[in-house]
Amino acid sequence: MKFKIAVGAARGIEYLHGGCDMKILHLDIKPHNILLDENFVPKISDFGLAKLYPTDKDTVTLTTARGTVGLVAPEIIDTRIGRVSHKADVYSFGMLLMEIAGVNKGMTRNTNNSSQYFPYWVYDRLNRGKGIENARAKINNVDDENGIGKSIQEKMAIVGLWCIRTNPDERPPMSKVLEMLEARVGDLKVPDRPGSMNVDQSWDENSTAFASLRSIEISIA
Repeated sequence: MKFKIAVGAARGIEYLHGGCDMKILHLDIKPHNILLDENFVPKISDFGLAKLYPTDKDTVTLTTARGTVGLVAPEIIDTRIGRVSHKADVYSFGMLLMEIAGVNKGMTRNTNNSSQYFPYWVYDRLNRGKGIENARAKINNVDDENGIGKSIQEKMAIVGLWCIRTNPDERPPMSKVLEMLEARVGDLKVPDRPGSMNVDQSWDENSTAFASLRSIEISIA
């Protein structure tokens, strides 16, 4: 069920990016903004931070950072990383996938030991063939689309890693994300482990950028 919800949310975001007369950049994709109807069909909500721009343009200009700490794309915090585009929503969706898969539980975003930064931990586990089982997977170890079994959890983790690449140009569009989610996990390639994710600049909770985003988040809450 959780996997189907993730796929449904991906379809909704893809529609926002390419199915309307204007591109809609949501800018606040997170669990609280994915609502479910009586049939558990996901609906994307809360467009208070959304940005509209013409379909013939690829990037937008933001005067202030916006989003939710821990889910916001790094280029929104630090413009030196890249221009803001629909790939910012892709990043947030990738973090949402990690949340659904449960692979970020108990992991800190930034420590001196890079293996504790959960994307690095996921990279290392997958590349060593150790899998990424956790307590949720052991409780709900059903290898189908109705549970978070081994292959489903691994699929979401791999797709999530593609989505949260630091460089927005390296992230797939939502149409490709959907293709990967609907593919067999054995057909998916784990992206290269980056040499640096710029966590000191983007995610250090003592940084000026992080404090600035935190104050913005509080002011719009």
